[in-house]
Amino acid sequence: MASHRNSSFLLNLSHHPRWTQDPLMRERRRQRRTEDTKTMNSLTPASSSAVLRSRSSWGNWLMLPLLMATYLPCEAWGATFTVAIIGPWTCDPMYSKALPDLAARLATARLNMDPYTKKGYWYDYTLVNEDCKTSNALARFSSLEGYGSAFLGPTNPGYCSSAALFAKNWNKPFLSWGCLKPNMEDGQYPTFHRPLPLSSRVLFSVLRYFRWAHVVIVTSEDDLWEATGHELAASLMALGLPVINVVTMEPDKDGPTKALKRIRELDRVRVVIMCMHSALIGGEAQYQLLTSASNMRMIDRGYVFIPYDTLTYSLPKGTNLHALTNDSLLRKAYDGVLTITMDSGENTFYESFKDAQEKFEIRTSTPPDQVSPFFGTIYNMIYYMAYAVEKSRMVAGRWVDGETMLQSDGGVDFEGFNQHISSDEDGLGMLARYVVLDSDGGDKLYMTHTLEAPHTLGKFGAVKYNGRSIHFAGSSPSTDSRCWFSPYITCSWGMDAGTIFFLFILFCGLVGGGAAFYMKRGGQIGTIFGGSGGGGRPLKVVLNLDDLIFINTQTSQKKLNEDSMMNSQLDVKTPRHSVSGRSYFGSTPDSSNVAVFEVGHMSMWGIYCKTTVEQRQQSNIQISYVMMHSPNGDWVWLKKCPNGNTVSSVSDGTQSIFTKLRDMRNENLNLFLGLFLDSGIFGVVTEHCTRGSLEDLLNNEDMRLDWMFKSSLLMDLIRGMKYLHNRDVIHGRLKSRNCVVDGRFVLKVTEYGFNEIITTQGVDFDEGRPDDQLWTAPELLRDSSLMKRGSFPGDVYSFAIIMQEVIARCAPFCMLDMPPKGELISNNTTITSLQLFEIIGTTKGLKTLKTMQQKLCVCVHQNITFKDILKIVSQIRCKKTKS
Repeated sequence: MASHRNSSFLLNLSHHPRWTQDPLMRERRRQRRTEDTKTMNSLTPASSSAVLRSRSSWGNWLMLPLLMATYLPCEAWGATFTVAIIGPWTCDPMYSKALPDLAARLATARLNMDPYTKKGYWYDYTLVNEDCKTSNALARFSSLEGYGSAFLGPTNPGYCSSAALFAKNWNKPFLSWGCLKPNMEDGQYPTFHRPLPLSSRVLFSVLRYFRWAHVVIVTSEDDLWEATGHELAASLMALGLPVINVVTMEPDKDGPTKALKRIRELDRVRVVIMCMHSALIGGEAQYQLLTSASNMRMIDRGYVFIPYDTLTYSLPKGTNLHALTNDSLLRKAYDGVLTITMDSGENTFYESFKDAQEKFEIRTSTPPDQVSPFFGTIYNMIYYMAYAVEKSRMVAGRWVDGETMLQSDGGVDFEGFNQHISSDEDGLGMLARYVVLDSDGGDKLYMTHTLEAPHTLGKFGAVKYNGRSIHFAGSSPSTDSRCWFSPYITCSWGMDAGTIFFLFILFCGLVGGGAAFYMKRGGQIGTIFGGSGGGGRPLKVVLNLDDLIFINTQTSQKKLNEDSMMNSQLDVKTPRHSVSGRSYFGSTPDSSNVAVFEVGHMSMWGIYCKTTVEQRQQSNIQISYVMMHSPNGDWVWLKKCPNGNTVSSVSDGTQSIFTKLRDMRNENLNLFLGLFLDSGIFGVVTEHCTRGSLEDLLNNEDMRLDWMFKSSLLMDLIRGMKYLHNRDVIHGRLKSRNCVVDGRFVLKVTEYGFNEIITTQGVDFDEGRPDDQLWTAPELLRDSSLMKRGSFPGDVYSFAIIMQEVIARCAPFCMLDMPPKGELISNNTTITSLQLFEIIGTTKGLKTLKTMQQKLCVCVHQNITFKDILKIVSQIRCKKTKS
């Protein structure tokens, strides 16, 4: 008897409607219900109350009988089981169209007359509004403990796991169709049950049948659907599918186009899952997305669009749909849509709704085609909960709470609103039959495939073909490997392990064969990039005339023709070589910097270059404009070191430094190939760039340089210097003369680390001509030891001078009243880089140059890196381009 005096027990008993009432009271109650129905049909998002509909108490006149009934035996009466139905009934117009109050009223009315359920509880309901903002919805849910004996909802999967923990603490049954996390029934959420099949498993079964693994999810921009999209992606990935991305569609006019462009840029996308309200029930976002996809020709190019929300209700098949009948654009776009929905029974949802209206079970004048089919889902979920509660009550023999429902072994079977509903015998939730509907461009959806109710759990069974093929508007989407859908096979890049192993063996064979081929021929690919030369010799660092054939690229074609007859008079015939299909005259390292890189053999030209003039006369060797051809050579450039005749051998320290420099790889660095030491010449061999230096390009008046071209050159220079500084390499001698341009007009920085090489080798430092120092920072000119090493701010200063050259297309300091070069250098040694920047920034000239110099003036003062310079120049470039 003590338990009967519990306050919650009295509250449940006070809501019991079986107590006799006079006829006047019944008439008032009927009028209130009619008024409540009208009020619910006219709900607006302005409603702020958490509880939208709740059965009222029977008045104070019942209190005395209720207190007396407290002392009656438990078997003398039945308690009320209240279901709190949580959803965005006011803030989301599409959910309001489901008429949740009428659906819940119809379900509880039939339950209280059902022979199976009326033996136990009296069923009642309370509608609770769910805020469309996830944070507000979770805060409101935390205060709903006393609103019901069980909870049906929420819709938002973003806080579903947190709500399940609240229900666990309250020990109340918690059923939500919005929870998308797989295996929530196991352990951590003991009071959770699924009132609908897990939508991600249904999707997985369909995608597995068609072998479409690579999917992308697009959502409308609100909390509910964004959370649904991300939770669905996590659920599909947990099942093994590679969800490529979740794209949020902005609500503005260009939102659908932007979202579809992002999807089109993604690789290997087969399916687009739309997390938003279906266009068939009035979803404007999906309508805009599909019509935009049709305009962008994505419908007929192999993309399959699947609406997500149709998985939660039943759409009719084989009947005219008003949304398609009245809109030709949507009919055309819907040809690229596959609709997965719950199967209807003998009657469609609209027929069952109309039948209930005619029987006055549903008191509303709203036409059936204006009601969301989610009405039937609400009805089915309440009915499923009541059957599960009744079965648990009979098993446990006591009040059904969250833990008691676990004792039920499932096995529920009943007729839903317009389809047959059952449950798994292991208590894993509701089961329902699903169908795949397709459109052929008309206003009807036809059934092509079915997924039987037991197969929605994903344990066994699969989608079945119903004899009607899917009509694709254009090309059929390609399929993916089966390994994506198997839990026993590791899948990578769409290939199973066996295929990957075979390709790996094939790749190793090709690499091994290629390496053997180049080693046999002494090819220089391995030599340049860290391999070994022919015969297994180690990588060669120091090159000589055995490796290089110097050529004269300046000889004109006219001179070639005039002197071609002299070749027959040569006493010593030299081998003929071909360089890139053209012929050139041989030269020596004394008179040319361009050479052909030869590896692995001694050339006749090398022998000639090694001989002295006296030896050539004694041996009667004569040469005049010898024509050279090299079949396997690459052009290279020799940067000669001043005072190189003092070098007799290359030290280990120099070779170590050069090896570090040679290993650097960047598109905007001119690669180092080797050190050269021969015939009294010491230098560095680099790649040859056919366009010459940046200074040559700027001085070429025939070359038109617009703003885009100039800014592109500057960006290349910044990226190259940024790469060097990130690896603690100081250039120290940056100028437009050692920035080279290749055949694709890509600027490359060269001579980086040159000062470190000659310092380590012990070669006397040569400051060069006065005009070579125009790019050197004044603080470096005042200190010779610092000038040898260079500095990071000094490289920034040199870049600024080059920037002035490129933008103004003139020599350094041309915008000043420049004195003779020697005097300018002498004057610069008395000021700092910052002062010189301020002078340049205030001179009359180009606006862009002035802006850049002023910004870089601050960079020098603050020691800003090339990473910051890249941001500054990128912003200016962007603004200049737009203007």
